[in-house]
Amino acid sequence: MRDAVEIGLGKTALRGYHLRDVAIVPSRRTRDVDDVSTSWQLDAYPFAIPCVAHPSDATMSPATAVSVGRLGGLGVLNVEGLWTRYENPAKVLQELSQQDTVAGATQRLQEAYAEPILPELIVERIRELREGGATVAVRVSPQHTLALAPVVLDAGVDVLVIQGSIVSAEHVSTSDEPLNLKEFIADLDLPVVVGGCTNYQTALHLMRTGAAGVIVGIGADASATSDPVLGIRVPMATAIADAAAARRDYLDETGGRYVHLIADGDVRTSGDIARALGCGADAVMLGEPLSRAQEAPAGGAWWHSAASHPKLPRGAFRSAQPSLGTLEQLLYGPADQPDGALNLFGGLRRAMAKCGYRDLKEFQRVELIL
Repeated sequence: MRDAVEIGLGKTALRGYHLRDVAIVPSRRTRDVDDVSTSWQLDAYPFAIPCVAHPSDATMSPATAVSVGRLGGLGVLNVEGLWTRYENPAKVLQELSQQDTVAGATQRLQEAYAEPILPELIVERIRELREGGATVAVRVSPQHTLALAPVVLDAGVDVLVIQGSIVSAEHVSTSDEPLNLKEFIADLDLPVVVGGCTNYQTALHLMRTGAAGVIVGIGADASATSDPVLGIRVPMATAIADAAAARRDYLDETGGRYVHLIADGDVRTSGDIARALGCGADAVMLGEPLSRAQEAPAGGAWWHSAASHPKLPRGAFRSAQPSLGTLEQLLYGPADQPDGALNLFGGLRRAMAKCGYRDLKEFQRVELIL
């Protein structure tokens, strides 16, 4: 039973845990690292590693999304980002990479994202992804899904990601016709990933829409500002475990329909990836860690999609950091420093081997300790 703490007369709060609050407990068995598999499959699409690249323009261009796919992960391009507003956003990205103050960068982000989204550029970017040979995945926000979906779907995508800071299956509005996720997904013949969510009830409702995957978390890394701006913060270990409980109940409810959980936030090192999967996630969404790849479009700078919001930005801009190596080095090594920032999935394989597990589904049963 979850701990409930009294914070004052008449008000209690549930206790939650961040990924860094939990640790993995090895079992009685170990396994050769070469016998461990990190593969997973979303609908009909197999991947060598449980990696979904966060759709930030700081890290995902059409070229880098294709590179992630070639390396075994799922690259996701933001079709509401700079790549669909500018024919060539290189100059804008360079300007952003040279920003050294958060205030100045936020204003420049708002200006850059004020340019209109061009449908013809959406078609062009999806064509580039398709020609790259990887699984084609793009992100749209819930607010613009109905407007952009026809263009995106006609252009031909494999996976559609509907992602916002907080996404619910039941959005109430007295001024606009809200997106009905259940009806929208039912009309599609491709897998849809939706999120983020942070608790059991919302995760269960999103699963009932027919989504193939649910994003857990609100991008709660060091750059996210949902806590100071909105007062919203749910520790990731607890959010994942609650969503995993919802998945178990949904599995029983539907007689076997499995929904994948993708952890977004609080994941910076290979140890964080292992903890997230141990809590019940099927994959992790990596954003800020990939910003330090040599191929990152923003040259080491980092920002969330919500950092450019015209009225209430929720995401601090992080100035450009030195490159740690190529994208392949970040994902597969070799590492030349011992902090877990390089060889992210080599570290995961070794964690699984140390605990004796063959694959990711088995590893979700690993024992955890506070």
